[in-house]
Amino acid sequence: MSNSIVKTDFNFPKQSKVYKGKVRDVYTINDELLVMVVSDRISAFDVVLPKGIPFKGQVLNQIAEKFLEATKDIVPNWKIATPDPMVTVGHFCETFPVEMIVRGYLTGSSWRLYKNGGRDICGVPLPEGLKEHQAFPESLLTPTTKAEQGEHDENISRDEIIKQGLVSEEDYVELERISLELFKRGSEIAKEMGLILVDTKYEFGKKDGQIYLIDEIHTPDSSRYFYADGYQERFDKGENQKQLSKEFVREWLMDNGFQGRTEDTLPEITDEFATQVSERYIELYESITGDKFEKADVSDVLNRVEKNVTEYLNEYFK
Repeated sequence: MSNSIVKTDFNFPKQSKVYKGKVRDVYTINDELLVMVVSDRISAFDVVLPKGIPFKGQVLNQIAEKFLEATKDIVPNWKIATPDPMVTVGHFCETFPVEMIVRGYLTGSSWRLYKNGGRDICGVPLPEGLKEHQAFPESLLTPTTKAEQGEHDENISRDEIIKQGLVSEEDYVELERISLELFKRGSEIAKEMGLILVDTKYEFGKKDGQIYLIDEIHTPDSSRYFYADGYQERFDKGENQKQLSKEFVREWLMDNGFQGRTEDTLPEITDEFATQVSERYIELYESITGDKFEKADVSDVLNRVEKNVTEYLNEYFK
């Protein structure tokens, strides 16, 4: 689909390096700014699917923008400006090499582990007798290592993170506190919109000795949401929850025999399926923000992004 961005190759003013992630292309500017272009790529099982999802990048960037604004009283964040619907410009930070996963419910990968007999996630013990989609008595922090490109994130315990020197104990205690506060705020906002924030991930960095929240926050790529209406009834009946996340993409892939294993063959992503995924992302945007999604002009989306970012940077460095 020509109206989606699956690859970028920009050359912005004062650009020094580029990092291409699964979904985001991050341009370092003058070693002081990051320009994050949120592409329309979609990944599942740590594999980037070959077809872009129209408006997905705009959805993710604008949800993240809203939640960064709504949580900046809890922790400073990296965002400085959003010069384009698919772009955030922010502070260059030294990234902590871990992702902080907060789970409120036994769902997704945690349920798959539990169903297969696992009773420990990242050093956090789980009791017997839990059911799929059951709420934990208290939110769990289950960190992962932050994988290099092409590698898998790995579960890791708090003790191992500190023992390996990935994060100092002082910083890690603060990251735990901030993560749980962010999850609480996100859950409160979701509740107001008739949703349940099920689980999410946070990434952090440091600049001038200060911890910053970086990257996206509370988006459908980093989070899972259930609809609150009917949750208890579906749980009592052992039925699947109605959810807004990209878990349905993972489920579609599994139904088509793909789980990211080397022997698996990626099923064809049709235009029809890509459009369905796009509609689900837009639905989440409107559900979680309460705002109507305004589609940006994508007739020449790459030139639009380049023009908007270049004009912003020229003004910034004037």
